[in-house]
Amino acid sequence: MMKAEQVKRRKEDGPDPVKETGKGVPVYVQDKDGNPLMPTFRNGKVRRMLKDGLAVVVRGCPFTIRLTYEPKTHIVQRVTLGIDPGYGTVGFSAGTIGRELICGEVVLRNDVVEKVSTKRELRRTRRSRKLRYRAPRFDNRKRKKGGVSPSVRSRCDAHLSVIRTVCSVLPVERMVVEMTSFDVRKLKDPEVSGEGYQHGERDGFFNTREYVLHRDGHRCRNCGGKSGDRILEVHHLESRKTGGDSPGNLVTLCRTCHTGYHAGTVELKIKRPAPLKSATVMNMMKGRLFLSLRKAYPDKEVLGTFAYQTKSHRIDEGLEKSHANDAYCISGNLGADRCPVFIRGKQIPRHTRSLHVQKTSKGGKRRSTVAPHRIGKSDLQRYDVVKYRGEKAVIAGSTNGRPVLRDMDWKKTTKEASVNAKKVKFLYRRQGSIIYMSGPARDTELKRGATLWDTWMEIIDRNPEYWDDLAREFAGMKKSEQ
Repeated sequence: MMKAEQVKRRKEDGPDPVKETGKGVPVYVQDKDGNPLMPTFRNGKVRRMLKDGLAVVVRGCPFTIRLTYEPKTHIVQRVTLGIDPGYGTVGFSAGTIGRELICGEVVLRNDVVEKVSTKRELRRTRRSRKLRYRAPRFDNRKRKKGGVSPSVRSRCDAHLSVIRTVCSVLPVERMVVEMTSFDVRKLKDPEVSGEGYQHGERDGFFNTREYVLHRDGHRCRNCGGKSGDRILEVHHLESRKTGGDSPGNLVTLCRTCHTGYHAGTVELKIKRPAPLKSATVMNMMKGRLFLSLRKAYPDKEVLGTFAYQTKSHRIDEGLEKSHANDAYCISGNLGADRCPVFIRGKQIPRHTRSLHVQKTSKGGKRRSTVAPHRIGKSDLQRYDVVKYRGEKAVIAGSTNGRPVLRDMDWKKTTKEASVNAKKVKFLYRRQGSIIYMSGPARDTELKRGATLWDTWMEIIDRNPEYWDDLAREFAGMKKSEQ
């Protein structure tokens, strides 16, 4: 009976990553005081230590245990952490010369600008409705020296949170951060040079509206003047709430097309060019992140590298383009055995700032937006990592006391809108504002790509008629490379 229950439990828990990869899954270890030690790949020993009370679990992902006794030695190796900063995704990889110990990617939030703008709108409407409100601060608003916008600060804090998580489970001695820099002016105008950098695109115009009208030739971009309406207006392609008043978000329309678009009778075929917001944010963030690391970790070596060096190492190693592979190349531990476990993270909002919905329902009551602490009568909470039918998932919310499950891409994992809480197995609770979930390393994330020689040899094998001419040429190239 016991054996049948074990088989059933193994089927419910899904595949074992140790058996899939052929290697032990790294288990991160802390000493009695919480200081990180070198991880262990002896999963059987970890199970016995947990069973005998020699260690306790302190984190679900990355799976970390803390010893309850004082170890005889505290020997650690030199661990280097590589960080690939990004506007939407952060890549991290840490390891020694011979083995990569941890790797993964974290997807950042992209709703900070919209939420801050909504907060500003609601605050201003309360003033116009004669309700209690905060006094306006436009007379004494002053940004601190070195301060940045909330969206940039959120991304910097997310990078620091990822680094703190890695440093809490591994004895990191050195950090290497890629110092990405973009020439935004050059991206807008590839021919700019010299003194051209001193004259922006709106140089010589009184305001942005005048520049947009001149750029569009004082003609409607939608109908080209066919409507006969001579009154021109400037239209925001994306809402000013999130798109701003930059010239790339503005377009000239006649009053007929402008009024018809907002009335729903006219369809605009104009698309906004790709914004350079990500490049601007990365330029603002690189120096702030580097200085913050040196201030937070004065006892560690913090270095910087450049994107061309990362690209060169990635090509030499034959790796595909990804944030995790870039972080592996940034760390400098080239040729090390890759980690068999890949960690994915997603940044989430920690609190619901809005207490009530904006619109008042019937009866004059405003429904609360704050969800209850628990889901139904169970002990589950929102953003808990659980297992349902052998697959890991995140509880994104609940409906009628039933949890709603999502994967790390925030897509549905079940055909049903919600599931029974009794059939969900709790794994661990998130810590902080980032949800982490681990799994076996996928081929598309960590595999080594084919070299140029292997690619051409495959083409020649498929076309034998070209062998006589091309084989001699490529054989000479191969011999010269050696």
